[in-house]
Amino acid sequence: MSETLKLGIIGAGAITQVAHLPVVNRLKGVEVVAICDTDLPKARALADRFRVRDAFSDIEELLEYERLDAVAICTPNHLHEPHVQAALTAGLHVLVERPMALTAAGAQRLLRQAEKRNRVLMVGMNHRYRSDVQIVRSFAQSGELGKVESVRGSWHVFRPSRAQLGWRLRRDESGGGAMLDLGQAVLDLGFWLSGGPRPVRVSAALHGVEGSRGVEHAGSALVICEAGVSIFLDVTWHHVGEGERFGLGLRGSRGTAGINPLHVWKELHGVPTDVAPTGASGRESTFSASYRAEWAHFLAVLRGDAKPFDHEEQLVLHRVLDAIYKSAAEGKDVAL
Repeated sequence: MSETLKLGIIGAGAITQVAHLPVVNRLKGVEVVAICDTDLPKARALADRFRVRDAFSDIEELLEYERLDAVAICTPNHLHEPHVQAALTAGLHVLVERPMALTAAGAQRLLRQAEKRNRVLMVGMNHRYRSDVQIVRSFAQSGELGKVESVRGSWHVFRPSRAQLGWRLRRDESGGGAMLDLGQAVLDLGFWLSGGPRPVRVSAALHGVEGSRGVEHAGSALVICEAGVSIFLDVTWHHVGEGERFGLGLRGSRGTAGINPLHVWKELHGVPTDVAPTGASGRESTFSASYRAEWAHFLAVLRGDAKPFDHEEQLVLHRVLDAIYKSAAEGKDVAL
């Protein structure tokens, strides 16, 4: 990799506009040289706004005419796998928004290709980089909370307009509804914070599916792992309540911890005590800070200064998601 990373961004949608471009434009050693989107006027307008030199409407043209080191893929879900394949074939490193692919089989194909070509392929699990999540993980990893026995997480949002969801309502383009859109991130945190236990069975229910090609608007799932560890998640696009709700709690044999708000409880001198570190929060939002840290990690991996996440984590995550949809469709537990 050259001293300055030459980056192309595939997809000019909301996540590119509000997360990736504002963050990447402030990073040293990164130059966004082109934006690609099937809507060329949109790509050109975004490129002009962020002072990016080129805009393309076709990924093949971008890969052929630009000298790139890496790409960020922020396209609709069904395009992730072919776009990652094209980038890896061109010899580029890839940061792709979740999900990597629509199925576990698709994710496995991409990971094998990345390993074969010795390229970095990283999925944008930005919630892992939240400062509160990092604190909870440090307490869990250190053993201060004892053996992690359960994790419960939820993500509830209210999206009243179908236009806000767009392609996410079409199963062939999205691969799933609220469970894939929101649940994947919650499930990933559940596994990550509990030390990556091996899942053994899944029980799930999905709600609000409209037609054979529609997707769920809400769902719940219970994942039972080895040694009795359990991960429960509940998600919805139609939360009727006060604002968006995103949170997660962890229960260990000697303490508990969670986020939103951050809390870490241990028994001290026979009294439950919140031992979470305190301090002034920065001016940067949790959302922006998580993407900045995500990009910092990606760049550090490319430089050889940090290790990438284990690819097996993504395969396990996709296999569990596949099992969640199978359990909901069949109305029974699914063994893994």
